[in-house]
Amino acid sequence: MAGKGSGSAGDVWLRPPARAAREAPPLSRDRIVEEAVALLDEEGADRLTMRRLAERLGTGSTTLYWHLKTKDDVLDLALDAIFAAVEIPGEAGRDWRADVTALVTGWRAVLLDHPWSAALLGRPMLGPNVLARSEFLYATLVKAGVAEPHLTAAAYGLSNYVIGSALMQTTWTARGKHAARQAARDLFRARSDDYPVLAAHGPLVADGDWDTSFTLGLDWLLDGIQAAAAPTGPRHE
Repeated sequence: MAGKGSGSAGDVWLRPPARAAREAPPLSRDRIVEEAVALLDEEGADRLTMRRLAERLGTGSTTLYWHLKTKDDVLDLALDAIFAAVEIPGEAGRDWRADVTALVTGWRAVLLDHPWSAALLGRPMLGPNVLARSEFLYATLVKAGVAEPHLTAAAYGLSNYVIGSALMQTTWTARGKHAARQAARDLFRARSDDYPVLAAHGPLVADGDWDTSFTLGLDWLLDGIQAAAAPTGPRHE
């Protein structure tokens, strides 16, 4: 249910907040977004509708539409809201790798705290919380001596790595997925002659240490980024 009005993902950032009708009960955008995040955490994006959100807020859909025009508006605002929890590293003299590591590790933690979020990150990410953290990432890479075309590749590589790893983890560790994981393990064992490496080392052979795997992969990415940085950029000791 997309809701009344027209528009698409990202439009909420291109227009000012709507004013509620005089007769409408008090209802702030912040309260709507807070309740939307709670609903998404409990039930996932597929269960979010404007009607269900209005019911949780104790109001009618018509009142809700005074504030937000579509479900896309709600999703865009909810995504940006959760990114406020990703701490932006301070300027305490740490090297660029430490800053990037802190940022993307915090980003991953937020995605895992809100399992619905990773699958929605193909939407336009134009909110202030997301843009502030993207600006920090790009600025940190520039200060490290990373220039185009490597700058965009580095930022995309880090972003895609975080999103992909969070999406895989939330998918394969979700409740109700045990049977699917076990079926995959059984297949690898039964066809170990066809897939010997996957049978011995595949990600579904056993529940792995997700944190360690993420950290190792991130270190490899940062090694590659550092290798492409200008010699005058700060070096990792």
